[in-house]
Order: sequence, then structure tokens, then C-alpha cells
Amino acid sequence: MKQQDFETRNNPDWVILEHWLSQADSKTSSTTNDSTITAERVVPMYRQLCHHCALARSRGYSPELVDRLNRLALELHHVLYQHNQRLLPQILYFLFLGFPEALRTNARLIGLSAAFFLLPGLAMFIGCLVNNELIYTLMSPEDVWHFEAIYDPANAVLGRERASDTDLQMFGFYIKNNIGISFQVFAGGLLFGLGSVFYLVYNGLAIGGVAGHIVHLGFDETFFPFVVGHGAFELTAIVFSGAAGLRLGLALIDPGPYHRLTALRLAAKEAVKLIYGTTLMLLLAAFLEAFWSSSSTMASPVKYTVGAAFWFMVLVYSLSAAWRRRGSRSA
Repeated sequence: MKQQDFETRNNPDWVILEHWLSQADSKTSSTTNDSTITAERVVPMYRQLCHHCALARSRGYSPELVDRLNRLALELHHVLYQHNQRLLPQILYFLFLGFPEALRTNARLIGLSAAFFLLPGLAMFIGCLVNNELIYTLMSPEDVWHFEAIYDPANAVLGRERASDTDLQMFGFYIKNNIGISFQVFAGGLLFGLGSVFYLVYNGLAIGGVAGHIVHLGFDETFFPFVVGHGAFELTAIVFSGAAGLRLGLALIDPGPYHRLTALRLAAKEAVKLIYGTTLMLLLAAFLEAFWSSSSTMASPVKYTVGAAFWFMVLVYSLSAAWRRRGSRSA
């Protein structure tokens, strides 16, 4: 859609929002006759404005239009939500509206990130099943032995060996480890996306290689019950972090009508929404890995059932965002 047609179709709503905002700022709404402009009406219009702002950026419309919509959205957000700063409502709003919107906007980059992560991982998994020595091309013998010891069925607990009273400490360790990987994948986008591609491919190879090697050794009865629960959130979060990094890299490669620093700043505003979501996912993954996945008292069929439910939830949540995107293209 051409910018002129886009503005002609949606400008009346923007004018209404600007008029409502001027009333709210000046506190003179009681002296006007436009009583139909209420907060209840403005909220869905504000959400549609956010969608228009994302469309204007993705379609490369003029910087003046993008700045107008972005400034209007920021000012409306401040007025609408300045009296609702509680953490829980903000988290719920982000989970049900903000994060799905970020997934819709970056759907293609998420698909590209998944390819860089999953395809090398699958190839390495199959390769290590066929050739048990292949894992040593990627890891040192000490690292391989370390993973073998983790998933040895003779261990008293699943995962890293420790006493049961250190689960909380392991929770902190998993948070540091998971978020560290996510940050590497995301920040690598500053190298014109090459760093994100490298870390996605490397982590895919490492995870796939370890999985193939462990299954080849016959430790699948401990490996899969351990990873199936938290893996739904951890692996998906890595893919989303990769998409955020690729967004930064794309802005540097093709800044469009902006200077590179301006394009990077605009891309970072969108990419950070993905990082907020992945951070929540990784916190949940760390909690599950420390307190649920490592439990040796829970039967494997129960873990498989719960793990399948987690994977179903994550896939439905992610795919529903893409389906909604198709329905919103006519806006």
C-alpha cells in the first residue's frame, strides 16, 4: 500500500487520538462538546495505532510519518497507563499483547533464526548417532566426559550432580547460563548480524551434538526426561533472541532512509521487546531445570506428558501470533 493511501485511510483516527490527547494534556475536555471520545474508545484505537506505527516502519514510509506515529503512541501510552504502574498488570499486558505483537512483526526473522539454529543441530544430532567420534570435532574430550557424567544413569540426580539442598543455587546458575547465551546471540547482531548467525549455528551444533552423543551411549532414558520440560522454553527463547539480533544486523545492512545509527536505534526498540519475552521464558526454563527436570522422584511418563504440554503451549502461542498477523494485513 502506498503511503498516501495509508495516510488517507487512517489519518482520521490519528486526528481523533491527537485531539483526545490535547484534551487530556490541557484538562479542558469538560468544556468541549466531543463527549464521544472516551478512554474506553481510545484504548483499542491506541493499540491499532501501534500496529500502524510498526507497518509504517516495515514498509519504509517517510521518517516524518514514522516519527509522528511513534511520538503519538508514546504520549498516549503515558497518559493511558500513568495511573496503572503495577508490575503484574504490565506483565500480563506484555504477555498477551506486547510480546505477540513483537512475534508478529518479526515472524520472518524468527523463521530465519530457527533455520540457523535447528538445521545444524539436526545435522549434528544425526551425525553423532552415526559416528560417535564426530562430537570430538566440536568439543574437547574433557567437555564430552563432563556431559557423559551429567546424564549417566548411575547418578543420584538428573542433570548436574549436586545435593538436593542446592537446587536454589542451581536455579541461579541456570539463569546466568541461559541469559548469557541469549545475550550472546542477541548482541552478535551488532556485527551486521554475523555474530547472531555464528552463535545460533554454534549452539545448534553443540546441543545437537551432545544429544546425539548421549543417545548413542544409551543414556536416552535420563537425557530426554531431563530436557523435555524446560527445553520448550529454553530452545525457543534462543531462536527468539537470534531473531532480535538479526533485526539489529538487518538495520545495519539496510538502514533504508535513515542513518545507520538511527536505523539501529529504531530496530533496537523493536528487538528489545523480543528480549523481554525471552528473558521471562529463560527465567521459567531455569526454574523448571532446577526444580522439575532434575527431580528423580517423578516418573518419566509424567515428565514426558508435562513436557509435551509445555511444547504445545509454546507452539500454539507462537503460531497464533503469526495467524493473527495474516488477519491484520488488511488494516
